Amino acid sequence: MECTELVEHHGYAARSIVRHKGGAVKPAMDNVAEELPVALVYNGISHAVMMATPLDLEAFAVGFSLTEGIVSHNAQIHDIDVRVHAHSAEVHLQISEQAFAAMKARKRALAGRTGCGVCGIESLELLDLEPTPMRMPATRLQPTPEMIGRVAAALPSHQRLMCETGGVHAAAWCNAHGEILHVFEDVGRHNGLDKLIGHLAMQRVNMNDGFVFLSSRASYELVRKAARMNIQMLATISAPTSLAIRIAAQAGLRLLSFCRKDGYVEYTGAAFDDSCGPQAEGVLEGAAAC
Repeated sequence: MECTELVEHHGYAARSIVRHKGGAVKPAMDNVAEELPVALVYNGISHAVMMATPLDLEAFAVGFSLTEGIVSHNAQIHDIDVRVHAHSAEVHLQISEQAFAAMKARKRALAGRTGCGVCGIESLELLDLEPTPMRMPATRLQPTPEMIGRVAAALPSHQRLMCETGGVHAAAWCNAHGEILHVFEDVGRHNGLDKLIGHLAMQRVNMNDGFVFLSSRASYELVRKAARMNIQMLATISAPTSLAIRIAAQAGLRLLSFCRKDGYVEYTGAAFDDSCGPQAEGVLEGAAAC
């Protein structure tokens, strides 16, 4: 696997600004998050162009390939060549003929934006809205407010780009004890998750053994990506969408949102096993958490 980095990027760039505060006007410099179009090219055919932060692009390409179902496992990716330019990047992947044929059959051409992981879908039928139930381990995660609170409190110290720019999302991999082991950042929340999943896959990490913590809301594409990889729990700082909740429930993924230092709101998972239907109470708690 090669990395042809024609231009070095740091994930942020310095820009001249003018600060207006309290009647004062002051020229200054500010660091802003980098955002470039990243083309994902499979066997010579451009498949998707995503707007992303030009860091960890090999992990991003592997994660995207897995979470979008282009490949089912790492062995189907034979080679990766990352080419980073001043204002764009390309990731060329050589995948198995079987995976490539299946990809072409899906006829999916993305023109992704930072806020959306499903832009460019040609028809509603191509949306995966009926996920297969996840394969669950014998031992399920047992989150507590204290454990989730530790992650929420610790995450900012792992967010280097966020500290520099104030403008990126983070995806963290945590073990069953609530310890943060890996963090990836990107201007797009789904890109950050793809980078994290790609890294875990390349490191052969068992994704049943921990959970993902996101510094964003929980939307459809994030839940679907996590469920596809059999990640049993997803925790987010902000709110979930109705479709995210439905997909999580169908897949068997435990979804925690409004995760704060003092607790969280559970939308799917063990609290719903008895069909008590506490959804209305959860929504009120979520709104109160803002």
